[in-house]
Amino acid sequence: MNGETLLALAGLAFSMTWTPGPNNMMLAASGANFGWRRTMPHAMGVTFGFPLMLLLVALGLGRVFAAEPRLATILSWVGLAFMLWFAWGIANAGSARAEQRSRPLRFVEAGAFQWVNPKAWAFAILVAATYATGPSAVEGAMAAALVFLISALGSSQAWTIFGAGAGRVLGTGVLLRTFNWAMATLLVASSIWLVATI
Repeated sequence: MNGETLLALAGLAFSMTWTPGPNNMMLAASGANFGWRRTMPHAMGVTFGFPLMLLLVALGLGRVFAAEPRLATILSWVGLAFMLWFAWGIANAGSARAEQRSRPLRFVEAGAFQWVNPKAWAFAILVAATYATGPSAVEGAMAAALVFLISALGSSQAWTIFGAGAGRVLGTGVLLRTFNWAMATLLVASSIWLVATI
């Protein structure tokens, strides 16, 4: 992979991992409600989950979806259902009743979430088709996964820190609940938009 191609890949990784989307909305909300330390397993699940998914799609799983496009549609709708459920949990975080049973996502849960995240699927298929083809498909897939891993490591930390900082400023009352509702609304809006455009 030459320098120009690598730079284009890095730009794509940056645009996918740093811009608002389901993962980043959930990390910000988790940071605000549980703090940076407790959200770390969630952040690391996102960081490693998508590059692993990208690698598997690039190494052959993407062909299954190319042969059967309905699978991607089904996963998009399952993902939307999960994100609506997460949004409901975020919107109600901070209430006394929710506090008794709420916790941040675990590493494996956040990693598994990538498989039903429409944004993750759209980018995994795009990257695999663009950078992991031809005689050096394996090398391209590994390079793409590594670039996304590095970018996701930075973005997951940044969004978690943003949320944790917001949580400290907002406290535990009505301001935090308003923030949670705003994050939930953005999660729902981005999820619906992603499903509608795939």
